[in-house]
Amino acid sequence: MSADPAPPTRRSTELRRLLEIVALCGLVVAQPLLDVVGRSPDFFLFHGAGTAEILLLVAFYVVVPPLVCWLPGALIGLAGPSVRRTVHLVTVGLLLVALAVQVGKHLLPVRGLPLLAAALLTGVAVTWAYRRWLGLGQLLRLAAVGPAVFVVLFVFTSPASAVVLGSEQTSAGPGTATGDGRHPPVVVLILDELPLLSLLGPDGRIDAERYPHFAELAAGSTWYRNATAVSGWTPYALPAMLSGRYPEREVAPHYSQHPDNLFSALGGTYQIRAQESITELCAPSRCEAEPTTAALPVLFQETAALLGQILSPVESHDDPTASFREPTRRDAGLTGAALVGADAPTDPRFRFDALDDNQPARFTTFLDGLATPDQGPTLHFLHLLMPHAPWSYLPSGVRYEAPEDFPNEGAGWVELARQRHLAQLGYTDGLIGQTLAALRSSGRYDDALLVVTADHGVSFTLGEQGRGMGAVRAAPAEVLWVPTFVKEPGQQTGRVDDRNWEHVDLLPTIAAHAGIDLPFEVDGRCGTCPPRERVDKQFRDVPGEPVTVPGPATYTALTTGQAGPPLPAPLVPELVGRPVVELPVTDDGIRATVSNASSYTDVDPASGNLPALAYGELPDQVATGAPLAVAVNGRIATVVPALAPDAEGRRFAALITDESLWRSGDNRVEIFEVVDAGTELRRRTD
Repeated sequence: MSADPAPPTRRSTELRRLLEIVALCGLVVAQPLLDVVGRSPDFFLFHGAGTAEILLLVAFYVVVPPLVCWLPGALIGLAGPSVRRTVHLVTVGLLLVALAVQVGKHLLPVRGLPLLAAALLTGVAVTWAYRRWLGLGQLLRLAAVGPAVFVVLFVFTSPASAVVLGSEQTSAGPGTATGDGRHPPVVVLILDELPLLSLLGPDGRIDAERYPHFAELAAGSTWYRNATAVSGWTPYALPAMLSGRYPEREVAPHYSQHPDNLFSALGGTYQIRAQESITELCAPSRCEAEPTTAALPVLFQETAALLGQILSPVESHDDPTASFREPTRRDAGLTGAALVGADAPTDPRFRFDALDDNQPARFTTFLDGLATPDQGPTLHFLHLLMPHAPWSYLPSGVRYEAPEDFPNEGAGWVELARQRHLAQLGYTDGLIGQTLAALRSSGRYDDALLVVTADHGVSFTLGEQGRGMGAVRAAPAEVLWVPTFVKEPGQQTGRVDDRNWEHVDLLPTIAAHAGIDLPFEVDGRCGTCPPRERVDKQFRDVPGEPVTVPGPATYTALTTGQAGPPLPAPLVPELVGRPVVELPVTDDGIRATVSNASSYTDVDPASGNLPALAYGELPDQVATGAPLAVAVNGRIATVVPALAPDAEGRRFAALITDESLWRSGDNRVEIFEVVDAGTELRRRTD
């Protein structure tokens, strides 16, 4: 007669519980997180994360969450086995609810409280089944191998594997110098998310009044006015520009995946001073690695925010992997005296003001490089995330704050988004001016090859805001056509070239002017070569899937002022600038709410920050479309329409660009409804 099996020891029971929690944490935390960041290698490239940092991040999310969930229960279990069983059951139940939220977001149309309620019911039901049937526990313990599988897939098969395991592959080698032996300084400034349309006046020329430095650039360079992007996503668009090849594979924008590019071609002849923001196309053998002292803390910060979105029953409209936020000195923990002599951090929020910790390292390093004498032929390269969203700058460079969930779509809201984009473009124009001034002061301007362009545009067409295929079909002029200026060495006067330029032409054009023969084949052709015969445009929203976009008709509409949404006509422009006391004001006692009213106290204009965006809620009595006068310190700054409510109930928003209206200390912002054809105001705020 066989003996009964020995009861499980406490140690073996705890091991089983730990394995069950490992399995659930793998499904709730590790798998979804690694899936998102694994599909976004640019996330790691942007933060300058190396292999060690990425693997530490992965290890943290695989190991720490299970321990955090298991250890408190194990300690509480010292009070007795029944208490321990209860705590473990609650832990399993909560993890099952979190898992049910994620599954529900994929399977159900509901969000918020209805989804959370459904997840709670599901979690309770599965927890009851887990307690009743031992087989579910056994299945969970078998699933504990899952996190290891997720890590292997992330490291070896995800698009991010190129960053984790990246090595310099053998390429065609550097380009060879052409016979004339002339290698001018090469300066390449690539902007981000800038439609050519935003720069143009109604005559199809650069609006010199709004953008004097872009106009100055055009007056001394070759303007390829018919230039278009080949993709609407930077990790595909920029490698195409720098490799001369259309995007054919969904791979990381990394030198291991694109070994033949601008940096490898010029690297045999040119020294390289490169500032990349989202890509890492310049291999370490040719470019110095950028300092990443705060990369790991910021990676934890960004992935924690991403995990919060994954676990939330509310749908997020933000893509955390597209935020492209780099550490400031404050993020790195450098304050006070520690700032003196510290390496400048990078900050893509681009707070260009007088505060030392808010200067963007990429642009200042780029300008410093232009001021430093070159030791032989040198390539100066900068990819600058301007005027890319988030839009937070007035043309002067003064910064303002806006809620992260501020809408960019919908009637009225998309017009405001475009206004904010144009204001930030005005600031970008100032950066172009600084670049031109730096080249002239260093004596490089006349001899240099200067290239200024953008990787893609963006649509502000109502209903199709953005850069996806819907926007491409509805507003190709806004998404594809981008400013492209090439000042050739020795060029003194500007000219317009209307050839069918596509951004794969950028590399061969640079190589031709730099006196370099490319050692590899490209899809593009140089700007001095015979133009392509094809007139339509090639665009790849998905690599390897070319879409043909009509060229001549769109280009004609663009250059004759018929493409894209017109700038909204000012509402009651005769009111702007007038003192409120000059107008009769009625009062029905019904008030609006200024959501950011607290920001108007203790204002310091000298700080480089102003509360230039006013927004809030309106009473139902104010009809959508009704004109609203926004007054600052008793003077009307702008008139805007009342809007349909956004997801947060906001019904008005106004960008106040007149900085002279603000004063130090407390300021008064008032909202009035404009009535009687602009001859009278109705008070809507106290």
